[in-house]
Amino acid sequence: MARKIAPGGPLAARNRKARRDYAVEETFEAGLVLTGTEIKSLRAGNASIAESYAGDVGGELFLFNAHVPEYSAAGHFGHEPRRPRKLLLKKREIKKLIGAVRRQGMTLVPLSIFFNPRGIAKVELALARGRRNYDKRSAVKDRDWNRQKARLMRDRS
Repeated sequence: MARKIAPGGPLAARNRKARRDYAVEETFEAGLVLTGTEIKSLRAGNASIAESYAGDVGGELFLFNAHVPEYSAAGHFGHEPRRPRKLLLKKREIKKLIGAVRRQGMTLVPLSIFFNPRGIAKVELALARGRRNYDKRSAVKDRDWNRQKARLMRDRS
């Protein structure tokens, strides 16, 4: 199966439910601190970020609960699959994100893990607000109506 292209390059993992469960306000691109076996496993496309989230520990941001399976050829030099991974952002961005999470009750949700053109692993991180079920239904209704409008306008001309 061919990999999809993310904002910068080949996709390693994607959180498909994120845009349905959360109203995305703003997105950021963050670097990841990874070990060699984690990079090899990501390149194989085995990662999962479905239940992962980002949070702050001591003024730094970490990616929690992201599952990067052990690389089979690593032997005893492997890594822990669900360990917290440090996110690399500028200080100004970190302060902005931590402030939004603490004051406004927003959530940091990873949308995808991809490789930039230089081959460096990055995370597309979203500053988002959780959606209720009725919000999800209204979003689906609006999306369907916009598709119908576009179809009608296309057929009319």
